[in-house]
Amino acid sequence: MRNLLVLLTILICLTPQVNGQPKVKEPTSADRLGWQLAVHSYTFRKFTISEAIEKTSALGMTYFSISGSVNWDGKQRNTIDLSETELVTLQKKLRAAGIVRMVNMGVVRLPANEAESRKVFEFAKRAGIDVLVSEPAEAALDTVEKLAKEYTIKVALHNHPKPSHYWNPDTVLQAIKGRSPLLGACADTGHWIRSGLDPVEALKKLEGRVLSLHFKDLVKNDGKGFHDVPWGTGVGRCKDVMAELKRQRFRGAFCVEYEHNWENSFPEIAECAKFFNATCADLVK
Repeated sequence: MRNLLVLLTILICLTPQVNGQPKVKEPTSADRLGWQLAVHSYTFRKFTISEAIEKTSALGMTYFSISGSVNWDGKQRNTIDLSETELVTLQKKLRAAGIVRMVNMGVVRLPANEAESRKVFEFAKRAGIDVLVSEPAEAALDTVEKLAKEYTIKVALHNHPKPSHYWNPDTVLQAIKGRSPLLGACADTGHWIRSGLDPVEALKKLEGRVLSLHFKDLVKNDGKGFHDVPWGTGVGRCKDVMAELKRQRFRGAFCVEYEHNWENSFPEIAECAKFFNATCADLVK
């Protein structure tokens, strides 16, 4: 008991105080909206996972999204194959960097084979991840839904560009029709643009089933397709997208998956964060 009292005294002394009372951190505009801004580790795929975590921390972000594979000390590894010791090491790195949690993992493979898919859910459970991002075959969805219910872990169907199976939100809606609300969509707004879709209209179709986002803004790349640019500077209607998500009362993560200027994207991602925070402030006024 004496040791506990000593510990409590130390904690109180270390806690910032105002007029003798512990200072409570004011919620940000994003907090008020129920949103988290995260870096998806694929953004820093040219770097090790440790370096990706360091860069995320340097950006001032406190949430992280991890890919289905990671650069572990110079070797590409399937994330779910990390040992228990390696997972503990990863979690220690995240805590040391001030990152609160990993908001999701993906894109991961979820086959109809229950034993194989169970490995993914088991890893997510151990890692404290509550959203898996995947593009399972529709024939695998009975298995996926069963495991989602068993583990209480959400599965967000991701849309790679056309001709990927889930490029069209209508296909996603049909696939999850009548299924558990644990199954929904991971809206990759940039890939919708690449598929010729308006991201705002696509979100309207998915209302109530959006679980997470790979958020992007794009511009035309000299007639050779599109590439990422800082949010709010391209054709992605980012402010309109965020306003629509507020209208839908979306709660979840906006993951920065910046797929351009791979080795020097840090300043551009900082601009994305600045835009996100400013837009959140406008939306809560």
